[in-house]
Amino acid sequence: MADQVAAMCDQLTKAVLVMMDVETSQVYRLEALKFCEDFKESSDLCIPCALQLADKTKPAVVRHFGLQTLEHVIKFRWNNMPQEEKVQIKECAMQLLSSGTHSILEEESHVKDALSRIIVEMIKREWPQHWPHMLKEMESLTSQGDVQTEVVMWILLRLAEDVITFQTLPSQRRRDIQQTLTQNMDNIFSFLLAVLHVHVESYHKVKGQPGHELQVRAHCRVAVATLNTLAGYIDWVSLTHITCGNCHLLETLCLLLSEPELQLEASECLLIALSRKGKLEDREPFMLLFDDVAIQCILSAAQSADGLSTSMNSSEPLAGDVVERRYVFLKRLCQVLCALGVQLCSVVGSDVNVGVPANLSKYTEALLAFTTHPSQFLKSCTLATWGALFKHEVLSKDAVIVQMAVKYLKVSMTNLVKTGFPSQNDNPSSEYSRMDFHSDEDFHFFFYSFRGQQGDVLKTASRIVPLEAFQTAADWLHYQIACPIDLGQTASKSSKGSCSLMSPSVVQWDAMTVFMECVVSQILKTLPEELPVDQSMELLQAVLNYDTKDPLILSCVLTTVSILLPFLVHRQQLVPQVLLKLFKAVTFEVDQENKGPRTKSVKNVRRHACSSIIRICRDYPQFILPCYDMFHSNVKKLLSSDASQTCMEKASLVESLVLISNKFQDFEKQKAFLDELLAPVLAEWTSEEMRSVLWDPVKLLSFVGADQVVAEQDEHTNMASLNRGRMSFCLNAVLAVVKRARWPADVEEAKSGGFVVGYDLTGAPIYRNPCSAQFLAFMPNLLALIRTQNSLFMPENIARLSETFVGAHELMDTEKNIVIGLPQLPMDFYDSPVYRSNLERMQGFLGTLYDNCFSLLGSAGASLQKEFYTIDGLAELIAGSAFVSLDQVPDHRLRSIIRLFLKPLVVSCPPEYNESLLRPLLAPLFAYMMQRLSMKWQVISQRASADGDDEEEQVVCQKSEVTQEMLEEQLVRLLTKEVLDLLNLSCISKKVAEPAASKEENGEEDMMMDSVQTSSVPEDLTELGKCLMKHEDICMLLLTLSFTSLSWKDATNCNRTASMVCWTLLRQVAAGNLLPEAVTWFFTSVLRALQVHGQHEPCNLTLSQLAMVIYENLRPRYVELRGVMIQIPNINIQALDQFDQKLMDPGVQKPTEKKRKDQFRKLIAGTIGKALCEQFRKEVHIRNLPSLFKRPKQDKDVVDSEVEGLASLFSPENISL
Repeated sequence: MADQVAAMCDQLTKAVLVMMDVETSQVYRLEALKFCEDFKESSDLCIPCALQLADKTKPAVVRHFGLQTLEHVIKFRWNNMPQEEKVQIKECAMQLLSSGTHSILEEESHVKDALSRIIVEMIKREWPQHWPHMLKEMESLTSQGDVQTEVVMWILLRLAEDVITFQTLPSQRRRDIQQTLTQNMDNIFSFLLAVLHVHVESYHKVKGQPGHELQVRAHCRVAVATLNTLAGYIDWVSLTHITCGNCHLLETLCLLLSEPELQLEASECLLIALSRKGKLEDREPFMLLFDDVAIQCILSAAQSADGLSTSMNSSEPLAGDVVERRYVFLKRLCQVLCALGVQLCSVVGSDVNVGVPANLSKYTEALLAFTTHPSQFLKSCTLATWGALFKHEVLSKDAVIVQMAVKYLKVSMTNLVKTGFPSQNDNPSSEYSRMDFHSDEDFHFFFYSFRGQQGDVLKTASRIVPLEAFQTAADWLHYQIACPIDLGQTASKSSKGSCSLMSPSVVQWDAMTVFMECVVSQILKTLPEELPVDQSMELLQAVLNYDTKDPLILSCVLTTVSILLPFLVHRQQLVPQVLLKLFKAVTFEVDQENKGPRTKSVKNVRRHACSSIIRICRDYPQFILPCYDMFHSNVKKLLSSDASQTCMEKASLVESLVLISNKFQDFEKQKAFLDELLAPVLAEWTSEEMRSVLWDPVKLLSFVGADQVVAEQDEHTNMASLNRGRMSFCLNAVLAVVKRARWPADVEEAKSGGFVVGYDLTGAPIYRNPCSAQFLAFMPNLLALIRTQNSLFMPENIARLSETFVGAHELMDTEKNIVIGLPQLPMDFYDSPVYRSNLERMQGFLGTLYDNCFSLLGSAGASLQKEFYTIDGLAELIAGSAFVSLDQVPDHRLRSIIRLFLKPLVVSCPPEYNESLLRPLLAPLFAYMMQRLSMKWQVISQRASADGDDEEEQVVCQKSEVTQEMLEEQLVRLLTKEVLDLLNLSCISKKVAEPAASKEENGEEDMMMDSVQTSSVPEDLTELGKCLMKHEDICMLLLTLSFTSLSWKDATNCNRTASMVCWTLLRQVAAGNLLPEAVTWFFTSVLRALQVHGQHEPCNLTLSQLAMVIYENLRPRYVELRGVMIQIPNINIQALDQFDQKLMDPGVQKPTEKKRKDQFRKLIAGTIGKALCEQFRKEVHIRNLPSLFKRPKQDKDVVDSEVEGLASLFSPENISL
């Protein structure tokens, strides 16, 4: 036997060394790995070999393998092991722990970790029932040396992690161990604090003494391990253990903040403690940390760490590098301060009688120091705490917080400035950003969120000191206007003398506009009667007088004008100047002489100006009416210009005129105005030339130039480009009119203005829209264009595209990046032309044209109402245009039909037109989409299976092919979402409560089931839903689509459909005579979805509930459902019989809802799919031991049960327990 063990140990040693040798080839390494794994799985020599290999004379990697083997034996063979062998393993493991290790500084960490895990695995299986003195044995081990103490700390930590944090044990074992830990927590905490005290004291004694460096490191190592273990317990133990002894633990941790080697771990413990929730009276002792000693410890540690974390002014080679450990400690310390602030806000002003701390000013100064730190991350950590302080009912009125709000405003001026990119070296923040962010892209998205949070806190601070905030904003604006423009090191590449997004002037202007917007929005709410009107008018005048040719700064100037607009209500004499400023910006060019391709920054300025004009006309039409003639003449002048304005800009100007016309409050006058405004548009659109183009795909391609070969250097300002502009303007102008033309909101004004033409059966007025006649004249060619555009995707028309425009119907690159989740940074494209090539220009035109057609059609219903829905044969007209050639329409275009047209149509359509309009449109659409999407998802599933089988081929796949597959799959997901959203919108009138996926133990799990079973039919189905469901063929179509979609590999859509749609629809027909095959199919579809999505907890919960609802409601009438259940792998037939009996026998008392759910989930557990990472994991089985805490069985007689319960409390067994 000994020879066999020795021989096997030699082979295993060689195999382990081969595996760990960097020179070993992959083939040999795999062979060695297979040999070792086979040995662990099947050999009878595992225990003796493992013990021999774990001897401390062996190399560390070999010892680690020996300990791993021993752990493997305990995990997978313990249940079948004789008692003597278990005792032997336990004694050998304790012997290894006692004398089988090197000294604490020599022993490898992975060896100590492996040894601790062996002990923990035995504890999980035997403690406390079969190993009652385990804690005492651990305590005695600490007296044998530092390494034993460290491993004991690791054992206690790993035990807490497995039992509490990761919960890797069966529920009864976990409960037994957790309750025993809780019962012994006083002793455990005393033990941990004693170990910490001993080693910290020893550390202090020998620190700095020559020749004791190793002892210092050893004591430090044990103290660190003890602090880490404390952190594992502080998170969940009773708060009384943390705050007992007048917060002795917290005091100790505060004192350790001054020890560089221990401060990080001490701060982790403090943070966990201060982040605890619980009863307010239990958290009151935390206020002791506002005492002088604790606050001083925190401040001193922060100052010391900040001084050591960087060496910016050092001349050494590592100057400027951030010392990572010190910086991490600074983060933890900042989070400690923030958590302390949260506790303060919770306790002050509550039922617990706690006043404002005397050291509040010292605390807020410390918090402000972190808010002014160069690290953007540290700044962001403090925002939530500042927000809580400024919002607090009591603290926000305290003089300290009021004064701090003023200081915070000043600090925000710096923090809002976008600096600190990791790739730059122009700011101290960059040093820290390189630690926190992988790239400039990461930093950009962080700062975008960070600035939003700053804005929220800034608004809160402005409510406390509104006038001071406005004065600060005014001073900053005056400063920016007076400052010369600073291009910095990164000027614009396309425009000489212009700024880039990184230029100092741009980032300052950008930050100032954010500050100004936050402050002004709050002063308008806080001091409506005491507004600084004179000062605001002075600011507006200064902004209007400021002139710049830089597009980025001009955009900020326009933002500032928009922010100050509300003050014009009090002084309207500046309105003409504001309008002139905006009209000038509408025609903005960087260089009026040399008009090359416009960059996106120039386009943004012009679009910004148009949006500002629209905003004034929408929100402040009273400003425009006194100077309407000037406004109208400027707009007409811009509309009449040929090439200077884009069709989008012209349409925006038309939109502004329509908004003003709404204030005429006279139907005939507004109609005449719109007739005049749209006369040239309708003349163009209905001309014979345009009609021939819109009705013929061949002529349309020629008209827009898609069949012409164009050189890239050609600016393409030919006739085709002008034709595209003419067509786009016609469509955009009518779209602007239809979306904006409205009757007065007041019924009496509408009636007197001639907008009311009658009343419906409910007495509600029926309105007429002044733009109805124009739209009806526009509509025939609009429908023709939609039909023609759909036919453009047919193969014969695709073949007519020139080689320049072969990809004209595809998404642009920027759109593709958005679809697959790769958004671009603004600095990547602000300086580039709007369209980089002729192909992009054509893609943009065709995509926008398609979207605008359906947007116009979708807006018509809400705008025209009865005049639209009473069009003769409207359903046939729409079906004959929008639904033509759908087989050829790509997914991204089909998505636009649903999103821009059908959804608005369903929302705005009156119920009386459901049968005549919506049913003929939706029924064939849902049938087609189910067929189309089923095929698409089948292809995706097959592709995923093929990829799994052909991994080697996948490696050599071109990157473009992979990206294209990702794009196609994502578009299918988006299209699926639109279809299911349309189904939901059409049929479901109220949201059935969606389950909170992560809260299985709470009442949220019951909400969905209760609402599904108890809510009445009229509340669940919309009028349209009732209309559709009363037709048997449509009803089955909707059910089939809903249940089929559950198995598509789209977890989000599956969860929403299962929780909100499936049972709501099925219940409408459940009382009828459904075929058994149909019922079986519905139930099987849900189980199949569990197989696909079961690894996702939200879907698992929702689908399990849906399956249970179907089974409980339909099982009494359809015995076939039992036939489906018995086919589930590993189902317990006896448990199924019991479940059925309780379900179907009215005489049997039904268990509670929670129990029924648990029982049913156990029955269907065999269908639930597993994640790939879990499919091949070997199961660890831990047997339950005799329970320590038995519940007495309740008798049905309440009085008897109470007597027995009282008697049992004083039984000898319980007394001894």
